Amino acid sequence: MLHFLSRRTAPVLIAVAGGLAASGGALAQSEADYPITIEHALGTTVLTEKPERIATVNWANHEVPLALGVVPVGFAAANFGDDDGDGLLPWVSERLDELGAEVPVLFDEGDGIDFEAVAATNPDVILAAYSGLTQQDYDTLSAIAPVVPYPEAAWSTDWREMILLNSEGMGMAAEGEELIASIEAEIAETVAAYPQLQGRTVMFVTHLDTTDLSTIRFYTNNDTRVKFFLDLGLEMPESVIAASEGGAFSGQVSAENVDVFDDVEIIVTYGGQDLIDALNADPLTSQMPAVASGAIVALSNDPLGTAANPTPLALSWVLSDYVALLAEAADKLD
Repeated sequence: MLHFLSRRTAPVLIAVAGGLAASGGALAQSEADYPITIEHALGTTVLTEKPERIATVNWANHEVPLALGVVPVGFAAANFGDDDGDGLLPWVSERLDELGAEVPVLFDEGDGIDFEAVAATNPDVILAAYSGLTQQDYDTLSAIAPVVPYPEAAWSTDWREMILLNSEGMGMAAEGEELIASIEAEIAETVAAYPQLQGRTVMFVTHLDTTDLSTIRFYTNNDTRVKFFLDLGLEMPESVIAASEGGAFSGQVSAENVDVFDDVEIIVTYGGQDLIDALNADPLTSQMPAVASGAIVALSNDPLGTAANPTPLALSWVLSDYVALLAEAADKLD
């Protein structure tokens, strides 16, 4: 698999006891002009000086500082796809090892944000560009430190926006742009090997019950999993685009109206062979072209399934495997 982080040659900052130290013998950061003002969906955040102690909450925001060589003082423990139960996804563990860093404080968000635990890390900034923060969450966190939440809607910040906003909150916007360019180059190189993906329509079906397929639930094009399809040369079907109006990141359709998805060529979903068998056995869902052709990518609750929702470190970890699965499904259309 490709791991762009291990190939990066530019010096990066590494968090060490007592502050930040530069690797490679040179200061990696660009000089940001302060104060920095960040407009977002929940208000305005002003950073008056460069933060040194960075905390993150909710899903994957810690991957941005880690990718840029900075170890947060605390971040949310993984609660999906964590095979060994240590609270770390494998690409996060690998990056911490690369940086020679100990595992920082892990926030247990099983019942929501642990505000006391966040406060105990004494952060200078709290990154949450990809999150589901409510206004109350934001206000409570803002009493601890400046917060960088999502720009428009909860859980709809794509991986580029996550990097841009979180890196800006760190005073490392230029480094964030370089990281995006590196990931884009890796995606382009990987996808180039699978021309059969170009222009194929795909939808992400989710949370189906094999014992009750009366409702088809799916992610809209406001969800980051679906947005990622465009990076891979795939297209959104008109049926999903139409269902995406209003900003919701998920939708549902009665199976009686399943013909609305006749423009879907490939389905990505969470489940195993039992779900595929159920879809084929059902008199309504079996009529979906993607089901009839067998063009289904079934993901599990594992690192690959987790990384279908693309994040800065996960992308390199699973990109080649994920694209290969999509290409295998596309091959069934010929």
